[in-house]
This record gives sequence, C-alpha cells and structure tokens, in this order.
Amino acid sequence: MVGRVLKKMRLPRLFRAKRRNLKAPRNDREELPRYARNDKIPNLLAFAIALFLLFSFWSISLSQIFLTCALIFWIILLVTKRQKFEIPRFFWPLVIYALLSLISSFRSVNAEVSLIDSKDLLLFLVVPITYMGLRKEKSLNLGNLALVTSVWISIFYSLFSYFFAPSQSQRITGFMGHYMTQAGLFLLFIALALGILFFSRNKLRFLWGATLFFATLILILTYTRSAWIGTAVAASVILFLYKPKTLVLIPIILGLVFLVSPKNIKRRALSIFSLKGSSNFQRIEYVKAGLKIMIAKPFFGTGPDTVDMEFQLPKYGLSEDAKHNVHLHNNILQIGAERGIPALLAWLAFLLLAFMDLRKLLKDKNPHIYPLAAGALAALAGLFVAGFFEYNFGDSEITTLFLYVLTIPFVAEQMSLRGKK
Repeated sequence: MVGRVLKKMRLPRLFRAKRRNLKAPRNDREELPRYARNDKIPNLLAFAIALFLLFSFWSISLSQIFLTCALIFWIILLVTKRQKFEIPRFFWPLVIYALLSLISSFRSVNAEVSLIDSKDLLLFLVVPITYMGLRKEKSLNLGNLALVTSVWISIFYSLFSYFFAPSQSQRITGFMGHYMTQAGLFLLFIALALGILFFSRNKLRFLWGATLFFATLILILTYTRSAWIGTAVAASVILFLYKPKTLVLIPIILGLVFLVSPKNIKRRALSIFSLKGSSNFQRIEYVKAGLKIMIAKPFFGTGPDTVDMEFQLPKYGLSEDAKHNVHLHNNILQIGAERGIPALLAWLAFLLLAFMDLRKLLKDKNPHIYPLAAGALAALAGLFVAGFFEYNFGDSEITTLFLYVLTIPFVAEQMSLRGKK
C-alpha cells in the first residue's frame, strides 16, 4: 500500500536510498573510521614487542626504545577502539602498587629523587602491551624466538669476554654492566626454557634445550649466589610438575656440578653457608635496619629510591661498609621500607594472584599453554626466592622480562579460547 502511494508520488529512488541507509553494515569494520580499520597497527605492535625482546639481553637502550614504540602502538589501538582493553587479573595489584608508590614519592624524604625513580612504574605496562599485542600464534612464536636469539648473542659475547678479555673479578657481566643483572635475566630465561624443554612437543624445544645448557654455564660464571639458589628452586618446580619423584635428582645434580667445578666456584658456593664473609654479615644488618625503617615509617616508607639516604642515620646501626650500598638486598624489606607496608602487601598480592592463576592454567593440561605456564611458575618461584638475598625487582631489565614471562601463558590461553569459538 505504502509502496503504491510512493510510486504515484514518483519517490521510489528516495525511498530506496532511505532503505539502503537503514541496512546494517556488513561487518564491524564498516562502522570504524578509516584510521581504525588499518591492520598494520596490530602487526607493528607485535613486531615492536619482538624487537624489544631481541635486544633485551644485550642493549638496554634499544630494548627500551622498542618497548616505547610498542607502548605508542598499544595506545593507538586503544584510542581507535581497534581492541578493547584487556589484562590478566594479576595486573590490578600492580596498579595499586603503582598508585601507592606515587603517594609515597610525594611524601618522600627526597621527593625529587623518588618522582624520577617512579618513571619505572611505566614498565608495568609490559603486561597489557604483551597481552593485547600478541594476538596470533605466529606473533608469540616470533617474540619467543627473538628472546632466544638475544640470549645467544649475550652467551657468545659473555664467553668471548670471559676467555679473551677477562675482568679482574672474573664475574661475567655480559652487556648488562653488572653481574647481578646478568644473573637475574638468565635465571628467568632458564626457568622458561626448562618449562618448554620438559613439556612442549614442538621441535623448537631442542633449540631451547641447547640454549639452556649454555645459559646455565653463563649463570654459574656470574658467581651470583642468589641467582644460583633461585635457579635451583625454579628447576625443582619444573621437576615437581614433571614427576614429583624426580626431585631427588636436584641434590644429586647439584653435588655433581659442585664436584666438577673449579675451586673459585666451589669456594663461592660454600660461602652461602658462612657468616664470615662480609656480604653475608651485611645482609643480616640490612634485615635489622629494614625492619626498623618499616616500624618507623609503616604507611608510605621513606620514598622510592631513598632508603640509602635514610639508613645512613646512626639509629639504624649499619656498619660503614654496609652504608655504601644503595638498597637492602631483599625485595620484601626494600619495598616495605621505601614504599610502606600497604605497597608491600599489594606487591605480594600480585605474586599470589599470578601464582593462583598459573596453577589454574596448569590444571587444564592444555598442551599449548602448559609449557609456558610451567616456565612462568618456575620463574615466579625462582625470582621470589632469589629476592630474599637481592633486590632484583628493582632492576628494570629483570622486571620487564619477568612480566613478559608471566604474561605469555595468559596470551596462549586467549588464543586457545578464540580457537574454540
């Protein structure tokens, strides 16, 4: 009826035009502006993440440059609504930790120093950048391959410098400039490599296994006892997940490594159990001083990166040698003393949530997720235990790699869920 009336009024074209405008778009892309339809941004983001990992073991500046590029591409994705904001659950305590750290900075004994140090809180964005940036399996594989390549470059350089350009201390530092940073990075890589070697069915696990052998050698040559202990804990986690009975191999393997090691390494290993060494005795001093600072400033601490200013005071009872250090050689004490007990609880909640969610992934027994989840859980345990003897969470290179390793199992989980749909 309406059509016949419109025909008589000679308005069929106008009517058809209106009907065409009322039609739903064929897909979501037609609703987006042109700049938001560009598929290059997700690809550029994934490529920037791979480059960040490629330089993670041998160029701090280049690694951070490409991480900044990844941050820019990630922001573009959010602004253009190309992807919705998604994060693993363990990221929220880190947000609270960051906010409490900023409050602590404004109440710091030296606000300028603390606020400058607070820029490192942006490193926590590695979690959403990785989670949203690695949407495809080939992107995740590219990132992990870039990481292995970076480790090999560090291995070759470290061995060359050790044998042909040795330093006085004989402790391998690689490109990092400090043996503790080098050791912390290799601890994380070894944990991830163990997970992939034991539980992956991909042929690339043999590449990870070969890299693992030389990475362990480099770790030993850093003479870093905290990382040795953390690596032993990480290996124990992997063996427990593989077959709990194989845990008996840990003391046997450690004993064999000790027997074939040079005298310097044997002496260094035995020093773990001795209080005669100055570094061991100083760590006891730091425990006492850290607890005193936490009692004196329980809510917001001294402010980020200012503990060394505070513990110079005589009331904390540090020896002159101990006063020369810049931190307390302990993650829990350092965070509690410089940022306050609430920030420390937020940090512990982050680790606890990550642990719980990784265990949940392991229960699913998904063959594509399990190797990464096992490696991440081993890295978490290893870094946490090593952190009783070293403030490793305060090292930006270690923090970024740690957050990447923690996030990729959840990236694999998202891929698996999309595959089922």
